[in-house]
Amino acid sequence: MSLTIGASATISKTISDQDIVRFAEVIGDHNPVHLDETYAAKTMFKRRIAHGMLCGGLISAVIGTKLPGPGTIYLNQTLRFTAPVYIGDTVTARVTVAKIREDKGIVTLETVCFNQHNKNVVEGEAVVMFRG
Repeated sequence: MSLTIGASATISKTISDQDIVRFAEVIGDHNPVHLDETYAAKTMFKRRIAHGMLCGGLISAVIGTKLPGPGTIYLNQTLRFTAPVYIGDTVTARVTVAKIREDKGIVTLETVCFNQHNKNVVEGEAVVMFRG
């Protein structure tokens, strides 16, 4: 295994209206806080927000394509949604190696998403299996 503690990788994406609509179509979550501006205006967010799991998907993209990379298998993921993501926000998902159990090929990763203001919007931890 060629991973080292502290190694990290990121992916960034600016969230568009189309991203939210397509995500809702794919997963079937049509909660109006994501899709209906009039409804969302009456919520604590005052406007539409992205699905939290859209950020979770960005974390998965880092894990599956960059760190640890292709062939990685999820065992566990925790997510804490700490701030809303709005249309037009640029979200960066960062994955950092926290612990390696080489005998089992198990890697614990710190996972975080933050916006263009460097404010964390998602925090968590992933445990994955990787045989690099």
